[in-house]
Amino acid sequence: MREYIGQQLIIGLEGEELTKDEAHFIVENNIGGVILFDRNLKSVEQIHTLINDIQKLRYKTTDKHPLFISVDMEGGRVQRLKDPFTKWPPVRHIGNIESSSIAFQFTQLMGAELKAMGFNLDYAPCVDVLVNKENEVIGDRSLSSDSDVVAKLSSAMVRGYIKSDVIACAKHFPGHGFTSVDSHFDLPVDQRTLKDLEENGDLEPFKKVIKARIDMIMTAHIQYPNIDPNNPVTLSPLFISQFLRQALRYKGIIITDDLDMKALTKHHPIDQIPVKALQAGATMLLYCNEPKSPIKAIQSISKALSDGDLEESVIKENYKIITDIKKKRLKQPVEPFSLEKAQQIIGCDEHKAFAKAVANEDVEAYLNK
Repeated sequence: MREYIGQQLIIGLEGEELTKDEAHFIVENNIGGVILFDRNLKSVEQIHTLINDIQKLRYKTTDKHPLFISVDMEGGRVQRLKDPFTKWPPVRHIGNIESSSIAFQFTQLMGAELKAMGFNLDYAPCVDVLVNKENEVIGDRSLSSDSDVVAKLSSAMVRGYIKSDVIACAKHFPGHGFTSVDSHFDLPVDQRTLKDLEENGDLEPFKKVIKARIDMIMTAHIQYPNIDPNNPVTLSPLFISQFLRQALRYKGIIITDDLDMKALTKHHPIDQIPVKALQAGATMLLYCNEPKSPIKAIQSISKALSDGDLEESVIKENYKIITDIKKKRLKQPVEPFSLEKAQQIIGCDEHKAFAKAVANEDVEAYLNK
């Protein structure tokens, strides 16, 4: 079962080069993908080499499936790829412009730069409705405080990613726009009811991106004591299996936010977190910063399987969902474009002019050039 389990993990790497230990771990455990952060991203040439090295590991794995090469690229504060890549403005500007065609073009162009470098998964768009305007954790990462605007534009953004051959991941289900606590440091608590979520429109963007055929949705580490008093969303069968999977009929990948965030580790034993997430209905587990965590997760999941606390059918069904999406969406070639071709795309004049027009909310000037 090890190759089935490993396919359900996305892991972080330590530095700018793939180490022998990391390569061995990825191959031996058939790891599903990696997430790259600032510490991994120095220059175009270095990123190009690193992603090539990672993706070539698939030829040594059990099933030869391409790896997800993922990144957080929303624009604004959440932008891992720096100069010479295009500097994308916060999506709040798109919300202010309120144009579906601009939203589509924003992610299509951003996706073109990601695709050129070999990235095939972006943890965006952020479809949280900014219900609490004092919420600085989300702030201008949200398109709007109007749920209809967020729903319309996020749907267009998903289509833009699809057009660029990059998988989109809508976050943070069922919405991180109300609470102001940062889940990196503690567990946010939202006292609203399910009726409140429906009436305030938090769920509308998720319904729309599902209709737009999004392939991945990320859960929020938030506790809703008046909905599920026992579990935060990431560990909640009620939210994941009953609501997202059954009520909203979502068939794609459900990925957790980083399982090492203190919203979870302060309140749950570390070895139980990955097992509980899978029991709740998560398809993939995200580990960003702690090198030993994926190793411990695989051990915990393997033990839960042997003890009968986790059904093999869950692991096999998750594996099928993941590999079916990889077969459908990760089109060849999955490696980066040639360095020369990639350099012609990233930070090109067209992309920079468009990004500037969005930042200035003066798209007409851009269109009339």
